[in-house]
Amino acid sequence: MAEQKKILLIEDDREIASTMISVLDGAGYDITHAPNGVEGQKLVDSLKPDLVITDMMMPKMGGFPVLEYLKSISNPPPVIMITANEGGRHKAYAEMLGVVDYIRKPFAMDVLLEAVSRATQKDD
Repeated sequence: MAEQKKILLIEDDREIASTMISVLDGAGYDITHAPNGVEGQKLVDSLKPDLVITDMMMPKMGGFPVLEYLKSISNPPPVIMITANEGGRHKAYAEMLGVVDYIRKPFAMDVLLEAVSRATQKDD
């Protein structure tokens, strides 16, 4: 069996995070959760995840500084950004910073699983 893909989920909403963790765990991924961008950024260095899923708006540090940080490191993991924000400018900025997918909340979990599958297969 292939090695479990490590996913770092950076999401401040406990309910959303809990649902995503159970769905991704059930799909066979190894999930680590960070409640904000500050914690998430620290975990990127120690965990070396295969994929980062980050919310855009969070306390302490949002998703954009996380993306900017990831862009500055060598060999950054792919990133999926999730957000309730409807703005096209935010999506364009996220794409400029290299996100592989941009998912607007609320979303169906199968949409998330498809995006995760696409993002984690790129480096196989």
